[in-house]
Amino acid sequence: MNSRTRHHRIVFFLFVHFLALVFASAALPQAQKERTLDEIKTEAIKRAENGMYPLIGLDPADVREAFASIKTTDKDEWAAAFMAVADRYMAEALSLEKSDPAKANADYIRAWRIYSFGRWPVPASPGKQRAYAKAIEAFRAHARFWDPPLEIVRIPFEGSEIVGYLRLPKNAPGPVPLVLAISGLDSRKEDLSENFSAILPYGVGFFAVDGPGTGQAPIKVSPTADRMFSRVLDYLQTRPEVDKTRIAVHGVSWGAYWGTKLAIVERARLKAASVQSPPAHLFFQKDYMLNSMFGNREYLFDHAPAFMSIIEGVNNLDDMVARFPKLSLVEQQLLGKPTAPMLIIGGVLDTQVPISDLYLILSSGDVPKEAWINPQGGHLGRQVKVWPDPVIFRQVIIPWLVRKLEAGNG
Repeated sequence: MNSRTRHHRIVFFLFVHFLALVFASAALPQAQKERTLDEIKTEAIKRAENGMYPLIGLDPADVREAFASIKTTDKDEWAAAFMAVADRYMAEALSLEKSDPAKANADYIRAWRIYSFGRWPVPASPGKQRAYAKAIEAFRAHARFWDPPLEIVRIPFEGSEIVGYLRLPKNAPGPVPLVLAISGLDSRKEDLSENFSAILPYGVGFFAVDGPGTGQAPIKVSPTADRMFSRVLDYLQTRPEVDKTRIAVHGVSWGAYWGTKLAIVERARLKAASVQSPPAHLFFQKDYMLNSMFGNREYLFDHAPAFMSIIEGVNNLDDMVARFPKLSLVEQQLLGKPTAPMLIIGGVLDTQVPISDLYLILSSGDVPKEAWINPQGGHLGRQVKVWPDPVIFRQVIIPWLVRKLEAGNG
């Protein structure tokens, strides 16, 4: 082999190697753009100051105090820092329960929210698991002050149990309508219970539950995991306080996927379904997944790892690529079938769930659907200061559910 041939082969090899690197980087175009720790801290404090998810209700001073102890991206270090701040409020609450119950309750709320951010987005380490356990403890301590009370329900399910929270209006004259509320990827039934307490004065109860793969759910995400919610509906049918003919479902983000699916497969048992930013088809396709999850700046951090942690049989990215498309409602031949009446909520600027999935749901099925689409909104239709989460919930979701459930003001 002469020197010119050898040179050409080396150049060709380098060119092929270069192409391989280009295609590899194209497969994960945003993989290098995850926020650094300093960027996470800056963004989190900004969100706390502006009442933005996932720091709604957190005091920026508490967030800054925790961040002062966090020097690396280690999950246990993160959890320990937030637990240290929350522990102080938890201890104060315990000491004030009898002498100053209002202050104790406020401290429990504060501790719950700080612990929750300590386990966010998912409890993927021993430290974050401890933070999550403490969040549940603090929330339940807060809920002890509620009137009407919160009932912790445990439903036997496939050798384990479904844990949910049931709360019913006080002094109802008969069976009441009810909302089955399903959490998202990183929200929990505790968050839903706090929010949906606002529907009680309308004579409507709620049952809040963690979605598959999240919180205390007994199973992970799979194409058949909706059976968990069917079991919940079975249970609700046994409660004499619940009007079986007036049950609705509400799902937020990933929970909206389940809400949409239930609107189809449980149409006969549901009066209505409201869903915020529901994934349906494009969301589950490889190209969209790889281009939207990694480095997504609308999500604070760890979007893709959080998703991979909740899906059955997924241990790495290859597993995710293989299994995710099977969750598509088109792939499951469900989209287009009859549905319960639906409200679809979302934002055109959503970078987490494509707006085309919402339009696909709206144009499918057998009955007219209602929509609230914010042209300037992101995920869940949020728009900072204009349409924050609590305003959408209070002005859009609750009135629609109350109307569909034929409930009245208390």
